[in-house]
Amino acid sequence: MSFVKRIVFFLIINFGSLALGSWLMNNGPQSDWYNNLIKAPWTPAGWVFGIAWTIIMICFSIYLAKLFENEDSRFLRTLFSFQVFLNIIWNFIFFNQRQIGLGLITIVLLTLVIFYFFFKYRMDEIKMYRFLLLPYILWLLIATSLNGYIFLNN
Repeated sequence: MSFVKRIVFFLIINFGSLALGSWLMNNGPQSDWYNNLIKAPWTPAGWVFGIAWTIIMICFSIYLAKLFENEDSRFLRTLFSFQVFLNIIWNFIFFNQRQIGLGLITIVLLTLVIFYFFFKYRMDEIKMYRFLLLPYILWLLIATSLNGYIFLNN
């Protein structure tokens, strides 16, 4: 499969997982429950989330296309699948089930998986591509802090 086809493949998976996660949160960000939570002062406006996730998933898809060009193992496919699962299920756990603590555990695990990608897969062939993970890492650190703040203050 060509590099461009792999990018399209991962774009479909990544944006599909965002769509599924959004559907599973059941309008959570607009719910009375969420709106009445004590949120961190640094909580971004709602529109920021869409822009951030679009940038993150484009960068992540390019990174994955390059990574899978150079390494395609069962472990790597499993790790990627686990990342997709965590990304989707956090929405359901946090917004739909309102399980703030379990949501925090889930987002911490997701953050660790992305850090693992960043530090484990840094071979010469993809050395510079791994920096495409930085928007994802930064956003997950912010999101983890937001989830943690809600956990501690509600």
